[in-house]
Order: sequence, then structure tokens, then C-alpha cells
Amino acid sequence: MAVPSSNSGAERMSRVTPPRRVGPDGGGAGPQLRHAAPAFRTFGGEDALAALPRELDRLRARRAVVVCGPSIVKHADALGRVHHALGERLVGQFDGVAEHSPLPVVRQVRDFLAEREADAVIAVGGGSAVVTARAATVLLAEGRDISELCTRRDGDGRLISPRLSAPKLPQWVVPSTPTTAYAKAGSAVRDPHTGERLALYDPKARAQGVVLDPAMALTAPPRLVRAAALNVFSMAVEGLQSRQADPLADAQLAHALRTVITWLPQLRTDPDGARPRLHLMLAALMSGHGSDHAGGALAQALSHAVGPRSATANGVVEALLLPHTIRFNVGAIAHRIVQLAEILGLSDHRPDAVIGEIRRLLAVFDVPTRLRDVGVSQPDLVEAAEHALDDWALAGAPRVPDRIDALSLLSNAW
Repeated sequence: MAVPSSNSGAERMSRVTPPRRVGPDGGGAGPQLRHAAPAFRTFGGEDALAALPRELDRLRARRAVVVCGPSIVKHADALGRVHHALGERLVGQFDGVAEHSPLPVVRQVRDFLAEREADAVIAVGGGSAVVTARAATVLLAEGRDISELCTRRDGDGRLISPRLSAPKLPQWVVPSTPTTAYAKAGSAVRDPHTGERLALYDPKARAQGVVLDPAMALTAPPRLVRAAALNVFSMAVEGLQSRQADPLADAQLAHALRTVITWLPQLRTDPDGARPRLHLMLAALMSGHGSDHAGGALAQALSHAVGPRSATANGVVEALLLPHTIRFNVGAIAHRIVQLAEILGLSDHRPDAVIGEIRRLLAVFDVPTRLRDVGVSQPDLVEAAEHALDDWALAGAPRVPDRIDALSLLSNAW
């Protein structure tokens, strides 16, 4: 399967300026647009891993470390393909990545990279491996405690991300699931002591590219692929509701959405086939690129807060919340709802029709309908609502909730 080279999303300070709307049809001279896409390389197919040594040579990297989870180690043949491609460049493997990228593990990876004198990082596996590797390179390069590096509120209550200036180790991703984390500049790790998500943002920490290897794509259980694909679906739907009017991002998000709708059901009929998984990985890449420009949104922020308190993956929780967050946003996104209806193939452009179609698709994807169905307790909702308000994803939401709104949304979904 040949995959062309791609580019990744814009830097945070280079987001699109919303269009000047002259009338209800959005007339005038058109959108004021700035779409900066940093270099990102994509390779796919049976021989895709052959690109890794060439890319490392291009960067003059000779000491690569693999970062993965224990589940990947069980797939010796697939992981062996990565080892073979790296050859003498491989100087170590950290295989203790854990779900939700807990801070203690990120610190262990940082120390491992320092001990091995790594000059490149290969993240192998799902979103936790990608985020853990990226966060570890930030901690390693900056040499400060994460409390000094993460997004936080300033004296005026605004969320700010400190400027992180140190050069970062180059990274490559060999994924096992369709995670939107491939090309992101941000990484969020979980402090198990406080339950907080600590967000790090640094454009220099973006991966150089992704290698879509069919053998590695087959290592993940279908349930993990499905959960990751639901995050792809949700981020595409939310990106298409963004205040940021960027037709280039919209094109990526729209095609990502169509791709998930086409290929996720085929994962059920062909669970051991690489083709649906690789298409979903391409959708993840497009959704990740597009949402970089459009920004995150409400279901994403809420799922970040309530997901770790559930008995299922964040992607499932995020998808479950979509109908509720679309309903909350409706008054602010009338023009975007029409576009979303057209992308979904609906002749009826009313919000109820769009929400109904999203509910229908979630049923096709076997997504539970209530938070209580995925192990979230009612007392969890209050703390989750508080944490969600500090999530950077809300910066791209068309309508930003207060604490009461956030708790009401979660309660309605419970």
C-alpha cells in the first residue's frame, strides 16, 4: 500500500483567523487564512520500514531507542521487523509504557534516553507510546520539573503554555493503532497522585513522520483499534464545528470522517485484515492534521477528564459524549452544522438531523449510550467537570462551558 508524503498541523500561534462575515452567507472577500504545515513524512506498505534507516541517516542519528508497551513485546515478529530496520542504530528498548502516559513512566523513559545517549526515538505502538515518548523528550531536553513546563493558568486565570526553547530529539512513529497523536506538538501525561492531566506543548517535539507497517498494524486487538478510531471520528466531528474557518483543515477532517464511516464497520467483518486498519491509520493522520488547525473541543476535554475514571478507552467516552456536546454548541455553529450535514450526506440540515445521524453511527460502531454503562459513577462527575475546565482542548471549542455547564453535560450523559 503506497502512501504519499504528508504534512502536519500548524503551530499554536499560527492558527487561522476567523473569517469576516458580512452576511448570513459568510460573503465578503473570503477568509483571512494562515495555514502553516511543518514537514512530516509518511510511508506505508510492506517495505515501508526500509525508510527508517534512510530517514535516520538524513538526520545523522546513530543511537535510536525504541519506546513501546509490554503488549508489543509479545509480537516478536512485528517488533523484530523494526529491530531489523534499525540494525546497529538500535541502542536500547524501553518497553514499560502504560495507559494514559502516567508521569512516573514518562520520567523513567527520560532517564532511559539519557542513559543510552539516544539521538533518536522510535515510538512503537498506540497513543500512549507516542505521547510518552514525546513527553519524555521534552523533559529530557528542558531539564526542569514538569510543573514548570506544563500548561497552566496565569494570574488572570488564562491558560498559557510556556515557551520551551531547547532542541528535542527527533522521533518517528511506527503505530499499532489509528491514533491522532502521530503528528501532534502536544502531549498530556497523567499525574496518578492528583489525577490531573499535565499538558506539554512544543512544536519542536513533533515526530518527523510515521511508518505504517502492515505487520505492526495487526498487533493490536480489534477493540483497541476500534477505540482509537472512535477518537479519530470524534476529533473530526468536533474539528468541523470549530470557530476556526480553515478550508484546508476542513478537507482533511471531512475525508477522515468519511474514511472512518467506511472502514470502521469493516473491522468487524475483517478483524484480522491489515487493510481496514491501514485505512483507519490514514484517517487518524488526517484527523490529527486537521484538528491541529481547527483546535480541540468540548467532547475531547470532557473525555480527558472522565475517561480515566471509566472502564473503557477515552475514545469510546469521547464518542459517547458527542451528541450532548453538539447539542450544547448548536447556537454557536449554525453555519458549521450545515457543512457537517452535507459531509454526512444528509439532505436535512437541521441540528436534530445531524445529532440523529451521529447517534445512528455510534450505534453502528457499538458505542454505549450512557456514562454509567462504562463504569463512571455519579460522584466522579463533579471532579471530572472541574478538571475539564483546565484542558487546553477547550481553546478551540465554539462555546466554552463554565463549571455548571460542564457538570450538566456530564450528568445528561450519565
